[in-house]
Amino acid sequence: MSEPNLRNLTYGTAMTLMIGWLLWVGRPVLLPIIAALISVYILLAAARAMSRLPVLRRLPPWGHHLLVLAGFTLAVALFFILIINNLAQVAGALPRYEANLEALVTQTASLMGIEDEPTWENVRRATIDRIELSSLITPALLSLRGLGTFLFLMVLYAGFFMAERTGLAQKVVMARGSAEEGAKTLTLLERINERIGGYLLVKTTLNVILGLLSFALLLLFGIEFALFWAVLIAFLNYVPYIGSLVGVIFPVVLSLAQYGNLGVSIALAVTLTAAQLLVGFWLEPRMMGRAFNLSPLVVLLALAVWSTLWGLPGAVLAVPMTASLVLVLAEIRQTRPIAVLLSGSGRV
Repeated sequence: MSEPNLRNLTYGTAMTLMIGWLLWVGRPVLLPIIAALISVYILLAAARAMSRLPVLRRLPPWGHHLLVLAGFTLAVALFFILIINNLAQVAGALPRYEANLEALVTQTASLMGIEDEPTWENVRRATIDRIELSSLITPALLSLRGLGTFLFLMVLYAGFFMAERTGLAQKVVMARGSAEEGAKTLTLLERINERIGGYLLVKTTLNVILGLLSFALLLLFGIEFALFWAVLIAFLNYVPYIGSLVGVIFPVVLSLAQYGNLGVSIALAVTLTAAQLLVGFWLEPRMMGRAFNLSPLVVLLALAVWSTLWGLPGAVLAVPMTASLVLVLAEIRQTRPIAVLLSGSGRV
């Protein structure tokens, strides 16, 4: 390898490591900002869709923005209240769950012909009783406080992003130095924003549909805290592959503790998985079109990188950020070959 190439490789590696370190160190600051930016794309796409409705089209653009921002703020607040209420209700239902699990363990041991039947007391003494709950309360409260702070900052940044957007066009023209160059840049930004907003809006719509289907199925089975689990399933569907599986596991495990019946849990797992397959393999390809066109390997790599840097929030944001990046690269002539390599079919 020649000396210039070796020097470029060294500089590129050092730059990559530095950016990764900055992303990891700056996680508390960057996470709410990026989440707010992605939320703004969804909100602006929703505002554009709202402007095509018969009655709401009479409102000025700032009215549409105000409505979607108010709805977004209300949804975030209700989501946080839902989490707090369900945690309190789960704590109150724990004694009943213990009784159901004890009956299930005893019944399973009897069916297997085990002479010394294990009881829930034995299982609990060997597992749960060894855990010091007092040591878990403080981290749980800190996590709730951190979640509340994150959601507040996300809504705050989203509001400022939407307010700043009104003067963006004039700033771009001034930054480019001429009206002609500014118009070209604005046209490019508009195409990028439209595609990213369209993708994120469709993905969010699909998650809402999945959440509604899951909510109906959970109500049909009489699962407690059905709304919370449906919201969790819809939220985790942003995480590719793993999110769908994890979203189904939680309510299935709860059904096992609630009813103490393995047959009910298996039936619930089958129906929730069927809803996931319906949305993921039939509805999503028809609604997404070419907006979501990432290579499976790229999706896995993005999931691994962002979840390592930012944990669960990084896993949730991995695909939206990567898909948005591909859309941006595809709209710029110099970087379009990179977008082709990252895409699944090569068509971007």
